[in-house]
Amino acid sequence: MIANPQSISLLALPCKLPFATKHMLSFLFTVSFYKNICIFVGKQINMDTTEILIKIRKIVRSIDIESKKIQKEYGVSIPQVLCLNFLHKSTNYQSTQSEIRKFINLNSSTVSGIINRLEKKSFLARLPKSGDKRIVNIALTSTGDKLLNTIPSLLHEQLSKKLRELDDDKLNKVKESLDTLVNLLEIEQVEASPLITFESDLEDIDESLEEIE
Repeated sequence: MIANPQSISLLALPCKLPFATKHMLSFLFTVSFYKNICIFVGKQINMDTTEILIKIRKIVRSIDIESKKIQKEYGVSIPQVLCLNFLHKSTNYQSTQSEIRKFINLNSSTVSGIINRLEKKSFLARLPKSGDKRIVNIALTSTGDKLLNTIPSLLHEQLSKKLRELDDDKLNKVKESLDTLVNLLEIEQVEASPLITFESDLEDIDESLEEIE
């Protein structure tokens, strides 16, 4: 517990000094004490703010590094990898475009772009459904499966898994903290899919769809 700075200063002064002198020195000590406290608190606030910004930058930078690495080393984007992963976990390695869209939670044109680009690289194939040729299934090919075996676990998948493992209290704290950041940045109205990737990955997909069409 911190004692009153004025009482500390009075006790510390020599007893033979005149009262007025003691009072003036005590006042100066008090002002100095609180000034130092304000400087210290100000530094702590700045340091805490800097640490928050650094942590945000780490997240953004990690996503950027992963996105570029996957694209450079494997020739696919993060959303394309998630599409292949979904098919890998689906029954008979097949699913419909509608189900893929629900999983990735992107609009239809973007999902079409993902599928078109992956089909062009022979990572998946379109197959008419047995008994109803009007329905087309999207199937993972052996080439696509081999590619998946070489790609490391994505940040998106790692974070999703670890978030599911959190208890409700911790998960709510994470959500509240992120809500605070979103409110501070005034970006509540910005639309976003639950994909940890850069917007450029999705824009490239949309452009490829336009080229095909």
